[in-house]
Amino acid sequence: MSPIYDRVALIGLGLIAGSMALAMRRAGLAGEIVGTARSAETRAVAAEIGLVDRVVETAAEAVDGADLVVLAVPVGAMGAVAAEIAPHLAPGATLTDVGSVKRSVIEAVAPHVPEGVHFIPAHPLAGTEHSGPRSGFAELFDNRWSLIVPVPGTDPAATERLKRLWEGMGANVEEMDPDHHDLVLAVTSHVPHLIAYTMVGVADDLRRVTDSEVIKYSAAGFRDFTRIAASDPTMWRDVFLTNKEATLEILGRFTEELFALQRAIRTGQGDELFDYFTRTRAIRRGIIEAGQDTDAPDFGRGTKARS
Repeated sequence: MSPIYDRVALIGLGLIAGSMALAMRRAGLAGEIVGTARSAETRAVAAEIGLVDRVVETAAEAVDGADLVVLAVPVGAMGAVAAEIAPHLAPGATLTDVGSVKRSVIEAVAPHVPEGVHFIPAHPLAGTEHSGPRSGFAELFDNRWSLIVPVPGTDPAATERLKRLWEGMGANVEEMDPDHHDLVLAVTSHVPHLIAYTMVGVADDLRRVTDSEVIKYSAAGFRDFTRIAASDPTMWRDVFLTNKEATLEILGRFTEELFALQRAIRTGQGDELFDYFTRTRAIRRGIIEAGQDTDAPDFGRGTKARS
């Protein structure tokens, strides 16, 4: 495939940006890939493993001459990074992001975008619990969804070009309204992560009483919780603070469901529990049938995980 962008600048070199670099290189989607990160150690590792074509020290250097700039930093930092790079963005360039919250990112970034630069927020629905420049792999986006969230007045040609990039990296692409995006992600990602962090926290308290037996005898359910709760704490702190309303709404609904299950267990309502678990099991089967996961115990990550 011929390059879609001549020069791509990746601001941040963690799992998502690293996987983008490898996926773009796999399909020949970029003429040159330039990367930078706040941490000197991250930049050094990225240069050592050849993650991108060129590693530079600052975001301003990275965006120089780029026709696509990707913000791959925690959502709480995107506004400051946008302000830093704004004077250096080339006319006609596309500025996008990969954050899992969209309304707050738009509000933080859009005021800094110069005239003539296309700001097109996006969010690839893919990831693992690993982070850092060594964690990326080219197959991360294969048959996953990438949501593009155009702001009012976005150039359709620029949107189509970004869509072709994500498709070239293996993703399925849909457009979505930012507020709807944030609500959907609160259900499918944000609240599940919050619940996982909470369950592992409860187990940590119990471990002190049981002399580490919670860790020693972990069954599959708890192992899955700990995998999710191993995700980057900075990223998830920012997600919950910037998607506060949708997260609290879905968390409230979860609490209502939990109270209903407590009542069913307390009063011995076996039929109600069976029906509930049957409905929820069907959702899991639907995810597998849609090709968004596997029924393997390791969720298909055995050959993908990076340390």
